[in-house]
Amino acid sequence: METFVTVIVVLAMIALGVLLIHLLNSQHRDRIAAFHYGRSGTPVPGPAPSHPRRTRGRAAASVTGGRRDHRDHAAKAETRPRVLSDVTLTAKADDADTVTITTKAADPVLPLRLASPALGILSSKAYAEDGTVSPVGTGTGPFEITKLTGKTKATLNRFDGYWGGKAKASGIDVSWIADGTARAGALRSGDVDIAEWIPTAQAKLLDENTRHEVPSVRTDSLILNTASGLFADATLRSAAREAVDGDVLVDSVFGGYADPAQGLFGPAVSWAADRRVEVTGRATAATAAQVKAETKGKTLRLATYTNRAELPEAATVLQQQLERAGFTVKQDVREYTQMEADLLAGKYDALVFSRVTLLDTGDAVAYLASDYTGDGVYNIAGLKDSKVDQAIKSAAEEGDTAARQQKIMRAEAEILRTDAVVPLVHEKVVQGISDDVEGVLLDPRERSLVDVDTRLK
Repeated sequence: METFVTVIVVLAMIALGVLLIHLLNSQHRDRIAAFHYGRSGTPVPGPAPSHPRRTRGRAAASVTGGRRDHRDHAAKAETRPRVLSDVTLTAKADDADTVTITTKAADPVLPLRLASPALGILSSKAYAEDGTVSPVGTGTGPFEITKLTGKTKATLNRFDGYWGGKAKASGIDVSWIADGTARAGALRSGDVDIAEWIPTAQAKLLDENTRHEVPSVRTDSLILNTASGLFADATLRSAAREAVDGDVLVDSVFGGYADPAQGLFGPAVSWAADRRVEVTGRATAATAAQVKAETKGKTLRLATYTNRAELPEAATVLQQQLERAGFTVKQDVREYTQMEADLLAGKYDALVFSRVTLLDTGDAVAYLASDYTGDGVYNIAGLKDSKVDQAIKSAAEEGDTAARQQKIMRAEAEILRTDAVVPLVHEKVVQGISDDVEGVLLDPRERSLVDVDTRLK
């Protein structure tokens, strides 16, 4: 029997709209419904500016016959996809089945860039003369987008001509819902079949058979503003690092659905532990008395956002720890989109932050370059350190996989030396999956959820 699955998912902006999936359709019981949350469900010729994001997929990663062709719109977009932010490339359709992509310089991770969920392949008819882009009926993959409803819902039907085989579900209904409690409640009530990113406080309320956890490549950290304010002083950053104990968050805030931080990269990055480099050369930490004397009563501005339910609670714990170390702390907690500009402008001293460490390419260099190089597009810490820049550059230029990974870990050690970031925990993904569904992907990289084998039993 053909089925259509319902999914609840937390999702951020999906570049080029290609990875959007499916509107809730209550008229058909044999469809799968899904919930996502994102900054925008509206397709644009490039993704939103860098921010903690979730993307799904592989549905738009293939070129098949003459029906669809690949253009270099993404490379020429006014706001370029983050995965292309540090590379110059052109794409040319040689014929109906061949695309030639040329980079200005050798790029060891080009295949990974092209497989990124931040890029998509659309038919030429997707691009209107006024510059707007529509993924409805113009993409590739096992499902075809048939309807978008603003920023909240999308509808996909199975595309039987998909080269990778016929999907077992007849379609997917997706809605984006910010409230994790609401996502969990919809799963418990049977309104949906899959609920992604269940808040840890809600996880234990699910039946054991519907609760699934997997270590993720997401690390929660305390980011310190090294460019201005209190934490321009390395001794105060060191004092903050020594004051903060992320281990207590594992049970008290995350309910056991996290691992104590090992560094920037946790257990889900399988090669990191064996290549980890000892951190040396940190500044001497100021004592509590020295902190009070140096700060002269100035308030430490601690920020976090409500999009991830655990972060405000974690911020409260960290505030108490920092105050014991001599800091005077004031929190600012808002929805992420309301504070991103201020974060990038350096208007806070510290940020409790959740970050996927294997970004669009699955290569850790992209994350390090974005967040910690002097010209990084998402350098909230305002870090400018020549040794860090050189270590990341060396990793980026390395083509051998094992050597590249070792250089990534050397770069991690250089970053941690500066105390621009204090890793707290490595999160586990808690997915809610109905007993009626099988074939759901549990992906540590948070890229995939539903594929051709996902179906209702």
